[in-house]
Amino acid sequence: MTDKKTEIYNCGKVLFSEKGFKDTNVTDITEMAGIAAGTFYLYFPSKEHLFMEIYLDENDKLKRAIMEDLDAEGEPKVVIQQMMQQNMQGMAANPILREWYNKEVFTKIEEKYREKNGLERVDFMYASFLELIRNWQAQGKMRADIDAEMIMALFMVIIVIDFHKDEIGFQYFPQVQVQLADFIMEGLTKPSV
Repeated sequence: MTDKKTEIYNCGKVLFSEKGFKDTNVTDITEMAGIAAGTFYLYFPSKEHLFMEIYLDENDKLKRAIMEDLDAEGEPKVVIQQMMQQNMQGMAANPILREWYNKEVFTKIEEKYREKNGLERVDFMYASFLELIRNWQAQGKMRADIDAEMIMALFMVIIVIDFHKDEIGFQYFPQVQVQLADFIMEGLTKPSV
């Protein structure tokens, strides 16, 4: 990144962390960076684009940290539960990643980013774990008759169910996620019928 782009990025990261996406505007970022508004748009087409760049970098850092901490040779059920728990804790601890749970805001940000950049970088949950799934399938630890990408989609269900707490009932969380993960892992680690 150029110096100005880096400064905009760093100021955006600070402000998004402190104030959240919704309460941060381009003027806040440019004032903190000491640049004109026009300069911002030379490097980032929108506030949403800047936020997504920061979000994706933070998400990548979290996923790498989780992978470094895992015992890939462990039992898939235990490893997946640890991954999910660490991911949820990491997202809850990071104010930028926490924006993912604000479905009203994040859906709009993601939509705008995808329109401009396509899908190649917007892969939020467990994409880095796909190789691990394939290895388990090859070792016979996980069902190979289910496509690895479908398995990743099943894991995504466990995460996005969090958006539906009010519909399902708050009194059941996080137990619903734990039970759902348990049921999915039981089905994935049993031999196919």
